[in-house]
Amino acid sequence: MATPHHSRRGSKGYYPRVRAKSISSTIRSWPENDGKPRIQAFAGYKVGMTHVAMTDYRKNSMTAGQSIFSAATVLEVPPLRVVGIRFYGEDWNGMRSLGEIWASDLPKEITRRIPERKKVPVYEPNAEDVFDVRLIVCTNPSALSGVPSKSPEIFETRISGGTITERINFAREKLGKEITFTEFSKPGNFIDVIGVTKGKGFTGHVERFGVKLLPRKNRKHRRMIGTLGPWHPDWVRNTVPQAGQKGFQQRTVHNIRILKYGGKEEIDQVNARGGYPGYGLVRNEYVLLHGSVPGPSKRLIKLREPSRQRTPSLDAITISYVSTESKQGD
Repeated sequence: MATPHHSRRGSKGYYPRVRAKSISSTIRSWPENDGKPRIQAFAGYKVGMTHVAMTDYRKNSMTAGQSIFSAATVLEVPPLRVVGIRFYGEDWNGMRSLGEIWASDLPKEITRRIPERKKVPVYEPNAEDVFDVRLIVCTNPSALSGVPSKSPEIFETRISGGTITERINFAREKLGKEITFTEFSKPGNFIDVIGVTKGKGFTGHVERFGVKLLPRKNRKHRRMIGTLGPWHPDWVRNTVPQAGQKGFQQRTVHNIRILKYGGKEEIDQVNARGGYPGYGLVRNEYVLLHGSVPGPSKRLIKLREPSRQRTPSLDAITISYVSTESKQGD
């Protein structure tokens, strides 16, 4: 008798399941948007999770318009400093860097990360040659109490909207200055969250892929697969579930709603009693995101404009309660 059909264990969309090259995630694609020039990415540090009472904004939900409790993630999002501008051109082989402009009088903790910037000649952009304009920004972990590393992370954020000339002028205005989360997005909008997940180390077949346990009377093992594959092809295919690395992999979560943004004067509305486990207290600007995001506390999380948005954004979300009870276990 044939065995009943069931879905394969482990999505092929996540292959190869290897460790991420860096603890800092990378934004590999950017959506195209119209309007005035604006930045398309931001960064924050994951604080922890809490729950909120809000009016259900989802029209197709069974509780639409009613007050519900929902899980929320707290991110600390201090301002980013614009340390440089990078210009890209395009040819038959794809995009290539044309040149850079670096800000002067940068703090020492930043210049240590980019010691070669003085050797790079200043590039005078020509709008006819430039295909894309991006800001080189860095984080400010020294302003955070919960992040042990005080070395800033440097990454690129694309400028979208407007003409190339307008993007170049926008980038020159921001050079050497700080940009806040409000220049990137606002409550009610969707964003894509990109981060590196928690690392679980080397795990077995069952935990890594969720395959079924073998029968109790199996001759050797229960927590293994029944076969490595057929005789032909005479090699072990990569679709066969096997033990290996689990976690610490870059993942992108699309269309996460921003519930709330708060400044320094509003941190008491979100700080948990006794601090968040493994992080502590929030001391800077913060955002509340609907649901969970990948990664443990203290992990740098990249935020990007949504690339697959289908539901329209909202002007505001009604939140009546944010839990500030202790998150420490008993």
